[in-house]
Amino acid sequence: MISKEICERVLQRAVSTGADYAELFAENTLNHSINMISDKVDSVNDAVIAGASIRLYKGLRSVMASTVDTTEAGLLRCAERAAEALGQGDAQISITLHERLFGDIHPVKIVPRSAPNASKLDILKEGYFAAREYSDTIKQVTGTFLDVDHNILIATSEGLYAQDRQIRTRLMIEAVAEKDGETQTGSCNPGRRMGLEMFEHEVNARETGIRAAEQAVIMAGADYCPAGVMPVAIGNGFGGVIFHEACGHSLEASSVAYGTSEFAGKLGQQVAGPKVTAVDDGTIPNAWGSINIDDEGTPAQKNILIENGILKSYMIDKFNGRRMGMKSTGNARRQSYSYTTTSRMTNTYIANGPDNNDDIIASIEYGLFAKYMGGGSVNPVTGEFNFAVNEGYIIRNGKICEPVRGASLVGRGSEVIKNIDMVGTDLEMGQGMCGASSGSIPTNVGQPLIRVSSITVGGR
Repeated sequence: MISKEICERVLQRAVSTGADYAELFAENTLNHSINMISDKVDSVNDAVIAGASIRLYKGLRSVMASTVDTTEAGLLRCAERAAEALGQGDAQISITLHERLFGDIHPVKIVPRSAPNASKLDILKEGYFAAREYSDTIKQVTGTFLDVDHNILIATSEGLYAQDRQIRTRLMIEAVAEKDGETQTGSCNPGRRMGLEMFEHEVNARETGIRAAEQAVIMAGADYCPAGVMPVAIGNGFGGVIFHEACGHSLEASSVAYGTSEFAGKLGQQVAGPKVTAVDDGTIPNAWGSINIDDEGTPAQKNILIENGILKSYMIDKFNGRRMGMKSTGNARRQSYSYTTTSRMTNTYIANGPDNNDDIIASIEYGLFAKYMGGGSVNPVTGEFNFAVNEGYIIRNGKICEPVRGASLVGRGSEVIKNIDMVGTDLEMGQGMCGASSGSIPTNVGQPLIRVSSITVGGR
């Protein structure tokens, strides 16, 4: 996108007032989507995001400026603005860039932007009409086929010059069912860091639509969940959102570095049940949240966050690593060039444990089976969270019984993770978009079936 020679001149201008680190981040991204509603195509959208940012450090001070003008003149002006904002001083760094190739562990066979819209629409229609025709109680279906072609360039005063291309594809189906005048929604939204070949082996479009409709129909016929403190079994896949929200954000350096996280200063301490091992791994081939390099140019890696309940690591970007006196773990991410990079998750999950899944359900005399989780929120300072349960069932005498709706899980991350006392063997991933200070980014969440011995369930 931008030559090495231009990057060198821009970075040299950026450090002219005494910065001890400079970074140029440029991107060119194509977001493409096809949307269906009311049994027809509602819209076809293309959006191009192109621009660059200059970020400077001087000790624990950070300055960033961005521009849509990626000509050499435009980049030099952007570098000057950043340098002026940093303050007065003299250049201490002489910059020479060396191109580095990190390789690509996420092969793409069918690049979406080169495929005809008709091929994408066929996939979308298959999922859409599978949901639409599932039951007479399905009153509305919406569907989206999304593909993203995200190209980035990173050049730094440390001599790095590197590029990466990130292609992601996703199918999203949402169905609304009505029964006795009340409506409930179900959804299924699989995605991968792949092209259209995702639908050859990884994802079945028809099954995606059926799963969304099935969830809506089940919940439309359900009574409200009773409230109270009880044991809860949380299903695999997107059930991992509970760790992502309740604990993952509190393990990011953006809160740990300032001592505001409930896990700050607890490395080496027992913070979870002994069966809990939690991982953030950006190196899983073709996974939704995977990267080759992060948005500071650090190679992706597998980070063991918690091992057998012991806190082992945080997720760290370069700037917050300065404050912590620790190296980057390859977790610096941003939505686009206009956001400031910070520490974020990639593919974060609770690893398989020792317990048989049937034994987990059988161990609960009365409680809730949260089969599919919905969205949630957390305060990373206190760890307090709440999550919606998209599909839940009452457990009685060790058996999964009637479905219940309107359930939510409420608690504090540092407490709930200690109450995970059984961990199953059916690890699966679920795809989502995570929003934080550096924007919305693709992340995987995951876990096997787990049991939380005691948690507050919101309901009626």
